Amino acid sequence: MSDVMRPAPPHRTVTPGPPPAAGMVWIPGGTFLMGSGHHYPEEAPAHRVVVDGCWMDRCAVTNAEFRRFVDATGYVTLAERPPDVERYPDALPERMVPASSVFVRPRHRVDMRNPYDWWRWVPGANWRHPRGPQSSLKGLDDHPVVHVAWEDVEAYAAWTGLKELPTEAEWEYAARGGLDGAEYAWGDELTPGGRFLANWWQGEFPIENQRLDGHEYTAPVRSFPPNGYGLFEMIGNVWEWTADWYQDHGAIAHACCTVDNPRGGSREASPDPRAGDPAPIPRKVMKGGSHLCADNYCRRYRPAARMAQAVDTSTSHLGFRCIVRPLTPRG
Repeated sequence: MSDVMRPAPPHRTVTPGPPPAAGMVWIPGGTFLMGSGHHYPEEAPAHRVVVDGCWMDRCAVTNAEFRRFVDATGYVTLAERPPDVERYPDALPERMVPASSVFVRPRHRVDMRNPYDWWRWVPGANWRHPRGPQSSLKGLDDHPVVHVAWEDVEAYAAWTGLKELPTEAEWEYAARGGLDGAEYAWGDELTPGGRFLANWWQGEFPIENQRLDGHEYTAPVRSFPPNGYGLFEMIGNVWEWTADWYQDHGAIAHACCTVDNPRGGSREASPDPRAGDPAPIPRKVMKGGSHLCADNYCRRYRPAARMAQAVDTSTSHLGFRCIVRPLTPRG
């Protein structure tokens, strides 16, 4: 019997009682086609994967939710702390201050091969000041929290006492909402009937944002219709961290074989081999695209899209959501 037709065991599909926390929805496990052979090389090859069911946050973690964590624990995010001199011994002194990466729109066309033409390292930028030190969270309580590095999202999940970050496979399966093989989380047409179903960049990136979807930066959670599993903004708005160390899809398994609950590569193999850093920075997989993805650059507002993200880096377009795996014996 094929992987597609084989009945899934109960622990993968049956809802195990009520949600473990408010705002979570059950994602029934199953088999799906992960990745894509039609877009960026890092998404290929497409391959069949089996994932178990889990509970997932319906929305990305918001500023209000993250504030409750910080207020309860006194936690200070990586972007709010000076960098560790021992970790970056060759860094210039003026760079050793609390900072984060912020998108700044250029005033004219730039070399599209150089993302530093629109990304700025901004001292004082952090989750409380998402667009720089002069900005605030006024009116942004229900927006996804950004400027959170990997250790920050791990700390939040640990504070909840039951949540963790999804694997790339769990995230992509959930994002597809039951539409196996579809281009987008809602089907194969980007704007069905002229409707914008996610927050992404319309116009010539990075100089002209027409805001046809109604948003220039992040949008409040629940701004767009949920997918087939009841999840909001899995595509666009903000990229989302996953638990997997980055590796090429080709390293997972042969495309002819179904992979059971893949968990990514190794920390040691995840740094970018082209970076040439004396102290290579491990990378995780981030998924979903963001409000900065555009037709002319980074068409990654799709479930299959993936990028590597250094664990020591926070940005103005990267957030997260959590899952809970049921404690059900496998068998």
